[in-house]
Amino acid sequence: MYDSPACEAVNADCLKCPKAVDNLILYASHSRGFHFIMPKCDNNIIMFLLKGEALVNSEEYAGVTLHAGEFILQAVGSKYEVLAMTDVECVCYRFSQPESFCEGRFQHIAKDVVPPLIFFPLKICSELNFFLEASKSYLVEGKICRELLQFKQKELAFILWRYYSDYELSMLVHTLSKYTDSFQYFVLKNHDKVKTVEEFAELGGYTVTTFRRIFTSVFHQPVYEWMQERRKEGILYELRHTNFTISEICYKYGFESLSHFSNFCKKNFGLSPRNLRKEVEKPSLSAPQDSMFLSV
Repeated sequence: MYDSPACEAVNADCLKCPKAVDNLILYASHSRGFHFIMPKCDNNIIMFLLKGEALVNSEEYAGVTLHAGEFILQAVGSKYEVLAMTDVECVCYRFSQPESFCEGRFQHIAKDVVPPLIFFPLKICSELNFFLEASKSYLVEGKICRELLQFKQKELAFILWRYYSDYELSMLVHTLSKYTDSFQYFVLKNHDKVKTVEEFAELGGYTVTTFRRIFTSVFHQPVYEWMQERRKEGILYELRHTNFTISEICYKYGFESLSHFSNFCKKNFGLSPRNLRKEVEKPSLSAPQDSMFLSV
């Protein structure tokens, strides 16, 4: 049944299996007063609220209260803010493209179905609630089996397409299609795959001059400056909110030595990597990007 040697052992640690991947379906709980701001989503995210109430503010959902038993979608590139009005529990699904969705129906809704003028949260139907409640116990883990994750993604997509109308789904589909064909989407999904502006331009099939011009017109700042900001954000996030060692983070981001990495952190953040990691225990820090409403 299993082709991984790690599964042959009794009580094997699945997190050490080579098939384990970062969990895109996440369960989380937060106390009343939890506040989180996402300046720009780098993934699509569906937020399923299981318990409590949360205030959401975004272009699509301006000042909307999300109640237990409701869900919304925020697309890649969008900005949103969340405030927990009570203690909350949620399951969140993060994904790059709606590849598990029915392509034919997706295109039909995108072309032929007019979405509501004012978006509203969708109700979690009984079938969807069963899926979420049955899944959350093992979603607490940081990683999940790749094959299981693929099955769960397909199951979730099936439930959405099976039990929701074209009109209801139009709020998801039109939000997704707004970003997925854009230059902005290309940048957000690929910036961590390249090291230089030249590599970035080549990946998109642009000349460097054209890529710089389009980038500046869309993001309103030079591409190199933007890439450096994302690099700093990535380093800070991984130091504060992941279990990667300082050495792993150092070499992942292309530093030649730990001393160079330490100097970079002191110059840009005012603290050494070790002290930045300790900062996570302070209550003033924001929660990690995926902690409340992130990718299923």
